[in-house]
This record gives sequence, C-alpha cells and structure tokens, in this order.
Amino acid sequence: MSLVIVGSVAFDTIRTPWGDRERIVGGSGTYCSLAASFFTRPRVVGVVGRDFPRKTIAFLRSRGIDLAGLKVKAGKTFHWEGKYGNDPNLRTTLRTDLNVFADFRPEVPPAYRGSRIVYLANLNPEHHEFVLRQFRRPAVVAMDTIRLWIETKREALLRELGRSTIFFANDEEARLITGETNLILAGRALAGLGPSLVVLKKGEHGALVFGRDFVFGALAHPCEHVIDPTGAGDSFAGGFLGHLDRSRALTARDVRRAAVYGSVMASFAIEDFGIGRFLALDRDLVEARFRQFRRLTAF
Repeated sequence: MSLVIVGSVAFDTIRTPWGDRERIVGGSGTYCSLAASFFTRPRVVGVVGRDFPRKTIAFLRSRGIDLAGLKVKAGKTFHWEGKYGNDPNLRTTLRTDLNVFADFRPEVPPAYRGSRIVYLANLNPEHHEFVLRQFRRPAVVAMDTIRLWIETKREALLRELGRSTIFFANDEEARLITGETNLILAGRALAGLGPSLVVLKKGEHGALVFGRDFVFGALAHPCEHVIDPTGAGDSFAGGFLGHLDRSRALTARDVRRAAVYGSVMASFAIEDFGIGRFLALDRDLVEARFRQFRRLTAF
C-alpha cells in the first residue's frame, strides 16, 4: 500500500451559525490522510511551524500515518479563517496567513519515491512538476484545486490537468474552469482535458464521477445538522484514494466503491468541528455507514 498526500497541515478558525472555533487543527493533508488511514497507511508531505501541537502529531501517527515527509520549521503554521452562513455549501474566506507554507517546496523522502498513488492536495500547480519529478513512476496522479489557482495560475493548472489521472473539484471550480453551467457538461469537458477520472464534489448533494465510458453518482449521507463542512472535500478524497490504494485497482467497480467510501468519510467529517469526529472513529463505524449507503440506493 502506498499513497502519498502532498498538502497543507494547518490551523483553521471557523465561524458558523452554530458556533465558532479558534485555531483548530485542519488542512487538506490532515483531513485527507486521516480519512485514508481507515483503508491504508498514507504518507504525508507537508510543513508546520513550531506552534503545531505535538499531541496532534502523536494522534496522526497513532492512526498509522507516516509523517517522515512532514517538516517542522521555525515560524508559524499555515492559518485559514472562514465563515459559513445557513447554507453549508457556501463559505467566505476571511483571512489566510500562509506563514511557513508560503515558501514550501515539497521534498519527498526517498522511501516515498516508489509510491503508487500521489495526491497533490490544493497545491500551487506551478509546483506539481517539481514534486512529481521526485517520484519514480506513480500509477495514479490525483490532484485537487482551489479558486485561487484557477484565477491566478490557469495556464499551469490546465497543463497539470492534462498530466493527471484523477481530478477532484467542487461544482464552483468545475464551472470556473470550463465555463459550463451544467455540471454534466462541465464534467465531460474536464475529462476531455486529460484525466481518466473526474470527481465532482457537490457537498450535501453527493458526488458525480466521470470515467472514460461511465458516469456514476454517489449520494451524500442524510444529515440534518452540519456542524463544520470545512474538511468534507478533503475527507472525500482521502476515502476515495484510500480505498483505491487498498484495492490496488482502477476498474469501474473499484471507482464506484471508492466514491461511496469518499462520501462515507465526508459524512463523518462534517459532524464535528475540525478533525474532532476522527478522534473517536473506528473501522467498524465506517463499514456500518458504508452499508447504510448501500441500503439508501438499493431498489
């Protein structure tokens, strides 16, 4: 099993109608690796400041996450502050402090370089080539993006899309990249840019997966009260890629199951602030919710 996640390990300040939290642990690499850890033993490449809590690092290691690629530098950890209204699908960024992440040049440990799956989580697309050159020949290169890179690094983003195997995007990002308002057209347009799989994350409405010759829809788990949606997309990617790493296949059947496991992990992430729900989560609960998803869609 070999999944490498290159992404942020960070602090988040979250403001919602149901409460606020100051400087709790977050970051794309954190959520993704925790979700993936229920299926495989993920490896993380990232950077934190000396203010990052040791107890969190210990917890990540207790989940079987390899942190040899996580550097601790003098300075402060990346910090993001965001606000949600009554619609959990919409958020406003209030503040972004890159701190030690500002000059982050991901260095891949030698033990990681033969890994089968590489996930570039919200990374500046201009850095993709530098990262990927450090690997020998990954079977799967997955990537995500954010609005900032679409608007400021579009040419580089489109170039890297053409090199990727799997591309994750939410509905807003898909529309921004393609100019299509219809998500089906947007998904097909993204698939035409190079990826073998395009996964469109639609928040409380689930996800759509576009393959070369199939389209698959996964429900979101029915949830009456979303506490914190911040890590849902990254948790989805972790469940998705973690299952693919465990199955060691990329068939349509494996991809469908991966999408459901992604939805399962996202559904847990939104039930508490930050990574709180993962602290008491076990594999039995994950599999029980997977069976719930199956019952929801059986007819």
